[in-house]
Amino acid sequence: MRLIFLFVVLVMMVLIPFCIWGDTLMAFFSLEHSLEWLKGYGTWAWAIAIVLLVADLFLPMPATIIMLALGYIYGPWVGGLIGAAGSFTSRVLAYWLCRMLGEHAATRVLGKKDYQRGKKIAAQVGGWIVALSRWLPVFPEVIACMAGLTRMPLKNFYIALACGSLPLGFTYAIIGNSGIENPALALGLSACLPPLIWFVVSRVLRDSLKESE
Repeated sequence: MRLIFLFVVLVMMVLIPFCIWGDTLMAFFSLEHSLEWLKGYGTWAWAIAIVLLVADLFLPMPATIIMLALGYIYGPWVGGLIGAAGSFTSRVLAYWLCRMLGEHAATRVLGKKDYQRGKKIAAQVGGWIVALSRWLPVFPEVIACMAGLTRMPLKNFYIALACGSLPLGFTYAIIGNSGIENPALALGLSACLPPLIWFVVSRVLRDSLKESE
């Protein structure tokens, strides 16, 4: 019960800033303005973009618009890599901020029963949840926090997060660079990649662990 309650609380913590500042930030970071603003930083535009993507953890930054701008400025490959790096870093920060609270604090927040339940979920299907969450609004930040709090295995978290972040970054960079006619189709196809990549990677990891035993 506490596990669900904490999840709802974290969702509300993400939604409240969006309700307060979302419209203002969306207006400020329009694609045209984002391009002009980032270009103004010259060779440091990539670093500013990463800072903005990391700030999405605390403020309702229009991360997808920033990724589109990166594709326009740097091209689909470099822009995609920068976008993926910013998205990845943001969620890693969320994970560690919650993991560093420690098991004692996590047990007090969740209760012993729900903490153990959360650890079991994180270990068994956490990779799937992390990979899939990258394509949903609000949930990536919340899932990363829950993964850290329940001490999801670090390697699994990093790999699953990469499986979700890379397709996300490259897809928006390609759209921003080329202005393709059917971005919805590209996004739909790319949304299928995170679970597919994680499926393959998790099987490889499982097989390698069996061989090492």
